Amino acid sequence: MKYIMFQGTSSHVGKSILNAAVCRILYRDGKSCMPFKAQNMALNSYVTRSGGEMGRAQVVQAEAAGMSPMVEMNPVLLKPTGNACSQVILRGVPYGNMSAREYHEGYSLKAFEVVKECLADIRRDRMADILVIEGAGSPAEVNLKDTDIVNMRIAKYLNAPVILIGDIDRGGCLASLVGTLELLDPDERDLVKGLIINKFRGDVTLLKPAIDFLEKKTGKPVLGVIPAIDDLGIDDEDSVSLAGKSTHKEKADLVLAVLRTPKMANFTDFDSLADEPDVQFIYVQPGEPIPENADMILLPGSKNTTDDMAYLRENGYEAEILKRVKAGTPVVGICGGYQMLGQIVRDPDHTENEERDEIRGMGLLNTSTLFVGDKVMHQVTGRCHIKNFLGKSFDFDGIYGYEIHMGRTTFEDEENGNAESVDHPFTIRTRSGEKVDLEDGLVSKDGLVLGTYIHGCFDHDGFRRAVLNALRERKGLGPLPVTFSLMQKKQESYDRLAEIVRANIDMDLLYRIIDESEDGIWNRAWPEKECKDIFHSPDPEGSGRRRQKTDGNFIRSLLPFLFSAAAHFRDFSLSWLLTFITGFFPESARE
Repeated sequence: MKYIMFQGTSSHVGKSILNAAVCRILYRDGKSCMPFKAQNMALNSYVTRSGGEMGRAQVVQAEAAGMSPMVEMNPVLLKPTGNACSQVILRGVPYGNMSAREYHEGYSLKAFEVVKECLADIRRDRMADILVIEGAGSPAEVNLKDTDIVNMRIAKYLNAPVILIGDIDRGGCLASLVGTLELLDPDERDLVKGLIINKFRGDVTLLKPAIDFLEKKTGKPVLGVIPAIDDLGIDDEDSVSLAGKSTHKEKADLVLAVLRTPKMANFTDFDSLADEPDVQFIYVQPGEPIPENADMILLPGSKNTTDDMAYLRENGYEAEILKRVKAGTPVVGICGGYQMLGQIVRDPDHTENEERDEIRGMGLLNTSTLFVGDKVMHQVTGRCHIKNFLGKSFDFDGIYGYEIHMGRTTFEDEENGNAESVDHPFTIRTRSGEKVDLEDGLVSKDGLVLGTYIHGCFDHDGFRRAVLNALRERKGLGPLPVTFSLMQKKQESYDRLAEIVRANIDMDLLYRIIDESEDGIWNRAWPEKECKDIFHSPDPEGSGRRRQKTDGNFIRSLLPFLFSAAAHFRDFSLSWLLTFITGFFPESARE
């Protein structure tokens, strides 16, 4: 297996986007590639087909590479819950909540064993020929270096070549590139094979003296200067990007407003609405008022529903929402937003919040939510069958998305024997590929408030346009046809990104760096425990992918590796080779 790794001089220099671009370039060039990030910290997550949770950035990169997202691409996910504490997700499964100190000082190196297991599975199952690896933050954060498992520890473990990225848009790019290299250990510096300057605006020819200086000062080639790319149309991983994400369209007929709460999660649920040509989309930042002309208010998911509900109440947003609904403005809540629309949210075991046992909801839906220890994580498909929302009925097959929540929501009317009055907007037909028949969500009796647990429901082109057309009719405007396919738009965005990056970096040099990479894992013997884990451990994700048996075919498949290993060691003797072979496989394979 070959490798290429992208690290940055700091956070938000464009590592994730460049990783996606290179994945797309390799994919379009007919290469088999796969993204990888050992540890991610993000609230914007995703659920795989087999029900594992992973960071959104690797989902984007997987789509760019033409692959289905798998938790092996992101073995460790940290989801901040507040008070310097995060939920730790290992190989797609929640492990527990830890403070930053507990994790970095006592657990991260243990989590690295999970990272190594995933790398071993990727290598053994031949999931790809090239692993495109993303770092996090900076590799030169000396206070975290001893326990950092996502930057140089990975590069050294795999012997992976590193491309260091600097963001020139924020200033100090040259100093940050030179300074980062100076702070690395000599063996780490040797792994850095090139530099990239990202987010450049202006005449690139004026940058030549800086490039010459960088190459002379560092001894590293500058592979390219990537221009700042606006309106990528690709999912963002981090809510930091939302500061400038509101759209400004001169001829927009509709105004949609999203409340940006402190613990907001999975905000990409609404990106497809923002992409519609007749929609002015506004993220209401803390302290800003909800626009007076908002045609619909949207409440996103939350990693800490009780904290975000308290935020809305204490800052006057709840009172404003209740006032707007009374005046006829519709509201939609997804996941945590859906829970806040109900009567009460209870968290007696402090699953999400260490301080509150419960909090009163807005009372717009007749529901109650109880938090429990087990997280629901499924990709889902289903049907939309709304009796009355915005004065319209809706009926669509092929709704798709995913659930990711620890709350269990019950319907008060059904509990009281009034099930016939309940309007569930969706019926879930499959969960993680298994057939089910589950009603999801609720629409208020006045048809103005809708809540659901299905993340991504607005990605259905027909449902999305039908909701917008209902809003248009309320304003006396005519309906519009479906204007674009979300899936097609994503693919076009990946292609556009790849074309821009390909045109601005030295791809011949990048390919040489990849081709010269050596497989660090397989250039040394593994500890016995690692070998046992690789060949005998069950599939943690439950994906149904069977372990490859150590039969004659598998042993024969290792012969090219054995000959390659022999070429790497001049004193490689026959006796050593026989010892290696017999010790490498379980006893059953030696007979």
